[in-house]
Amino acid sequence: MTDRLMLLDSASLYFRAFYGVPDTVKAPDGRPVNAVRGFLDIIAKLVTIYRPTQLVACWDDDWRPQWRVDLIPTYKTHRVAEVVAGSADIEVVPDPLEVQVPVIRETLAAVGIPIVGAPEHEADDVIGTLATRAAVPVDIVTGDRDLFQLVDDARDVRVVYTAKGMSNLEIITDDVVRAKYGVAPHQYADFATLRGDSSDGLPGVAGIGEKTAAGLLSSHGDLAGILAAADEGAGMTAGVRAKLLAGRDYLAVAPTVVGVVRDLDLAAVDATLPKPDASRRADAASLAEHWALGGSMTRLLDALDAD
Repeated sequence: MTDRLMLLDSASLYFRAFYGVPDTVKAPDGRPVNAVRGFLDIIAKLVTIYRPTQLVACWDDDWRPQWRVDLIPTYKTHRVAEVVAGSADIEVVPDPLEVQVPVIRETLAAVGIPIVGAPEHEADDVIGTLATRAAVPVDIVTGDRDLFQLVDDARDVRVVYTAKGMSNLEIITDDVVRAKYGVAPHQYADFATLRGDSSDGLPGVAGIGEKTAAGLLSSHGDLAGILAAADEGAGMTAGVRAKLLAGRDYLAVAPTVVGVVRDLDLAAVDATLPKPDASRRADAASLAEHWALGGSMTRLLDALDAD
């Protein structure tokens, strides 16, 4: 088996599980466990299909880092719950999901899948760092297209994209990014900066849509080249130039917000795909019984144990 590292965008996947499994699925104490069971089944399916030899659950230790908000105050604003003045921002997470997150962490620990997060950073940054320093091919599992910027055929880094559902997974490679957006993966962050992204509260440059952004990057290579051309008044229409100059303040900070961090100081972790021995199976079975996880735990253990 060829070595391959799988990086899970954990929140992206357990949100998908929560909305994909009925919330009538509950533990004996009445706590919903639909997201837990769905998440375990998602991992089991991914391991069965792609057969990674290493696996990490990447975590949002800070889903909306202050340093990103300081640069663009609208960053993820629409996802912030109403809170008491002066308190930390709280992400809008349905209560029936919030109570399941500790159980999800408990189940991952029980089967031996490491969880990796970083203070003041999102899971995207953890994924960016682990993918960048990986010495083996990488599969990034996410429903977040921001991570397309990490795709790199030369290093065999690809995205397993879940936006169309777990029964319609899409493998994102260099050619797929070019076909979808007209840019190379290494240009995707600049493309997203110009276009904006309402799902992350990024305004983009007013009047610059996907086609214009892709055309500018095709002509000028990157954002620095685009801005240099705008300063010189060359290689673009007067209207596009005016829009870029009007958005100059935004363009000075947005790349730092949009760009995934690739050099976090992460503690070393053993990402080797865990093989459940009798003791681990017994502990996992006890946990599954306690939380009424049904066959989801068994399916995950069997997937991890398969040759």
